[in-house]
Amino acid sequence: MTTRKKTASKGQTRRKAAPKITLKKRVTRWLFGAALVSGALVVLLVLLFRFVNPPTGVYMFSESRRLGGVQRDWVPLNQIAPVMARSAVAAEDANFCNHWGFDMEAIRTAIENGSERGASTISQQTVKNVYLWHGRSWIRKAMEAGMTPLVEALWPKRRIIEVYLNVAEFDEGVFGVGAAAPHYFGVSAAELSATQAARLAAILPAPKDRSASRPSDFTRKRTAQIMDGAATIRADGRAACFDS
Repeated sequence: MTTRKKTASKGQTRRKAAPKITLKKRVTRWLFGAALVSGALVVLLVLLFRFVNPPTGVYMFSESRRLGGVQRDWVPLNQIAPVMARSAVAAEDANFCNHWGFDMEAIRTAIENGSERGASTISQQTVKNVYLWHGRSWIRKAMEAGMTPLVEALWPKRRIIEVYLNVAEFDEGVFGVGAAAPHYFGVSAAELSATQAARLAAILPAPKDRSASRPSDFTRKRTAQIMDGAATIRADGRAACFDS
């Protein structure tokens, strides 16, 4: 009695067992996918606010809830006195037109002096005010560092300064020059004088402790410095990227 051996017919291929996906690989793929989706959402959000005015920010929203509302009136840059933008840049970021989001020279100076004052650019402050929250946490700082070059790449400088002037806090519950100009001086943002603009810029680092309409000796001195700085950056071309 003979036995027949079963052989695979020509063209018939043996199926290999599917490789087993480990938990580590699943987690890695999930994290990679989540990172891609998050990155895409961030890019879309940055692109959106290049053309659409940000309705609020985390800090502004929290202040609105705490105070029961805030004062804010969005004003396009072409309806803001040009000296206001120059004053803000002179006060907060004199090299605004020359950097890509980070002023490395100011950062080195701040490190040498053991101070953070002067190291944060207008671009960084805009990212913080629009997309993030206030505070000194490393998570927030890392997110700010990642988003600032993206905003610089996707927004023109005029858009950055326009958004900044409309989201900066000028007094408790007062955000943007559209609300600050009538709040302090009874004029519109377009009617601000050089002195008034410089006073608003002078209180930006500590708007809850300083007043533009009742300036202290320090604020008056700082105002004079900002007025000189605003004239200087206009004359030497450092305001060219946003000036009208």
